[in-house]
Amino acid sequence: MAVTPGHTGDAVVAGGTRSFPTRVVPPVELPASTSYLAGMAAAQLGWKGVVLPEVTVLGRRVCVVARLRTDVHAERIACGIGPVADRTTVATWTWPEFAGTAPTPAAEIVGVLAVARHWRTGMAATVPFARYGEAAMVLPSSAVLSKDYVDNCLPRARSYGLSVVSADADATVALDLSDRRERTLLPQDAVSRWMNEMVYEQLLASYDLPVA
Repeated sequence: MAVTPGHTGDAVVAGGTRSFPTRVVPPVELPASTSYLAGMAAAQLGWKGVVLPEVTVLGRRVCVVARLRTDVHAERIACGIGPVADRTTVATWTWPEFAGTAPTPAAEIVGVLAVARHWRTGMAATVPFARYGEAAMVLPSSAVLSKDYVDNCLPRARSYGLSVVSADADATVALDLSDRRERTLLPQDAVSRWMNEMVYEQLLASYDLPVA
């Protein structure tokens, strides 16, 4: 029986069907840990704040760069209102009838980073956060030196307002795309309020500060 055009190598017969070996492409490896690359990328982007450990937010693995609003934190501690993790409770803070009693956001989110091996993964992680502020992807240099990246990633990144930082084999980072233009951001909503509470909790843990 003739070999199907486009396939190479010997066919393996299993269960009455014919399968062919496929070329194994080694996975792209990150040159350093996620936390290290996120910290270096934040500095390259000029983001001033604490680079928090990678966490899952809205189903995406990201690193948030944030600052604690110390005056608001002090006020919330005095009122006995620490970080609120319950998403349903936080959602009620955006209701008009609770607007006057909802606690003030105690975290200032500077930006959101995703460290990824491929631009599609990084973009899927960061796009939801670009609606609220700065967002960026950190990719291995090999991932940005391809026609696919130039033709497909860069136009989308500019459209969504994402920045891109590349990291070479020595974990040296460089700014590949900067998108610091003025953009129309979504107003504060239930999602952004809940995210702020999650970041507030992380900040307190990083500073080892008291929680009300």
